[in-house]
Amino acid sequence: MTRVAAVDCGTNSIRLLVADADPETGELVDLDRRMTIVRLGQGVDRTGRLAPEALERTFAACREYAAAIKEYGAQRLRFVATSASRDAENRDEFVRGVLDILGVEPEVITGDQEAEFSFTGATKELKGRADLAKPFLVVDIGGGSTEFVVGDDRVRAARSVDVGCVRMTERHLVVDGKVTDPPTAGQIAAMRADIEAALDLAERTVPLREAHTLVGLAGSVTTVAAIALGLEAYDSTKIHHARIGLDRVRSISDDLLRATHEQRAAHPAMHPGRVDVIAAGALVLLAIMERIGAEEVVVSEHDILDGIAWSIA
Repeated sequence: MTRVAAVDCGTNSIRLLVADADPETGELVDLDRRMTIVRLGQGVDRTGRLAPEALERTFAACREYAAAIKEYGAQRLRFVATSASRDAENRDEFVRGVLDILGVEPEVITGDQEAEFSFTGATKELKGRADLAKPFLVVDIGGGSTEFVVGDDRVRAARSVDVGCVRMTERHLVVDGKVTDPPTAGQIAAMRADIEAALDLAERTVPLREAHTLVGLAGSVTTVAAIALGLEAYDSTKIHHARIGLDRVRSISDDLLRATHEQRAAHPAMHPGRVDVIAAGALVLLAIMERIGAEEVVVSEHDILDGIAWSIA
């Protein structure tokens, strides 16, 4: 066993996994898995820069993670940064801060690298399942981007597009600094058009419709699953590998787009940091399922974080 630590810093959240990994058996045993909503991508689509308050929230989470990594005695650490920090003009400030706190430089990876990590993390334990046909389409709906990966035993094609729950919310649902509550029909239509254009772009390089099993990752998908399952609290053991049908996803997406902030927040499994962006995230998931004709999505709690851990195991 090798004790590893992986950090995934995205547009909306930063996550830590400390695990014991056995490359020979393919076993990854969690010791600590946690997530903090930091909204690193706050305003970056508009300004092109990481906001000072967003950086400080992220650095505060890094300090907590540094303490946990030291406590568990992880032998190897890899810090991967995705969409928001990849796009920002002042990403050097972010890199210096992480290096000072954690002692490693964050790797601002490409969308294609992000997709490969997601595929490995999501499918490593699915490949032997007789009830899930290959090839897989792994879809990682993040805050700033969505990754599409088609593969069976390995990646065949991958593409990252700039459509995510935070980016869509800020681009289409924010007026005068506030999220429209609930959004208008015009706002929803404009957001849907943006998502469809991104799917057109993804389909130029990834054969989305050739996949036989859709695997959905990240907070928007897992939150939709928690609502579909009627959970009284977020429970990753019940969400992991849940299978949610298209009609249920459509109903939940419609409900979230019609709901007020208070109604969305009232879902007992809803993380407070997702309340304002979950409607956009659910719409991205619905648009993908409708585009490829998927009857269901297999939800995975194992994703890019697990892929990062395997890359250093």
